[in-house]
Amino acid sequence: MKAVTINAFGPPSVLTVVDCPTPMISEGEVLIRTSYTSVNFADIKNRTGNKAKANFPMILGLDVAGVIEEVYDDSCGFSKGDHVIAFPKNGAYAQYVVANEQLVFRIPNGVPLEKVAAIPTVLFLSYMLTHRITQIGAEDSVLIHAASGGVGTMLIQMAKRLGAKKIIGTVSNIEKAPIAYELGAHHVVTYGDFSTKVNDYTDGHGVDVIFDSIAGTVTRESFNCLAPFGTLVQFGNSSGEVGPIKTSDLHSSCRNVKGFSLGTTRALKPELLQQVAPDVFTLLQDESFQVPIAAVFSLEDMEKAHDLMESRQHQGKILIKIV
Repeated sequence: MKAVTINAFGPPSVLTVVDCPTPMISEGEVLIRTSYTSVNFADIKNRTGNKAKANFPMILGLDVAGVIEEVYDDSCGFSKGDHVIAFPKNGAYAQYVVANEQLVFRIPNGVPLEKVAAIPTVLFLSYMLTHRITQIGAEDSVLIHAASGGVGTMLIQMAKRLGAKKIIGTVSNIEKAPIAYELGAHHVVTYGDFSTKVNDYTDGHGVDVIFDSIAGTVTRESFNCLAPFGTLVQFGNSSGEVGPIKTSDLHSSCRNVKGFSLGTTRALKPELLQQVAPDVFTLLQDESFQVPIAAVFSLEDMEKAHDLMESRQHQGKILIKIV
């Protein structure tokens, strides 16, 4: 089979298309023939060497959409030919991948494959953030960082469906604002002095919920516009910086910080994803729920896909079509 591997950490040029053996499955696993995979910011971090240990050659990628090719046990609940999405165990940039049965989800009839291919990471993540990690009420104001990206576009729609009275998004370039407005944001600002603008939009009250995947200075400034009793949900550090949090930011104002990692959930509590999967697919079957796709590349153009992700000029998901 063909796969994209890296043999060293580095720039997008380290991504190489190679021929390698089709992987074998063990008990509790299935083999999937990949139709699509996607590029997530975690792939950039893993490619550039943020993992303490690595076994080269390494296949990157978090999720796939495809067809069951082989099952280990006929009683597993899946059959050859089933259309599924999955979080494979040893990377996703390949024509065939192996996944634990607990991290495989059958695609309902009538959901376009390209639409479902864009969601495994971003929609499961955003659903968990808004329905399990924190609650959004009808009187809440919400701030969503990186609002035009894959997770941000999902979070805007989640907040809207949950009735948030004000949804504010941040973007790196105001040219990205239209997609956030289209999906339901009331205001969109750039990162420069965003807390002042957020406080203006909320009459000095601040927002009740902040979704932060950036960390660093963005986390620090977020506390300047987080309302009393508000919640900051921290679920990434795309800036590569540590986000300092002081106890004085919390106790006297009754504010709180919650953390979440989809990767940790996949590894330690995959049953939580099985629990929310029906609701996730129900959303996908709603034609009004949008899944913006920025671009679709071939496996051979993986380097271009990573270039686009790192440029931060995309709006929506970046897909890789594997034929």
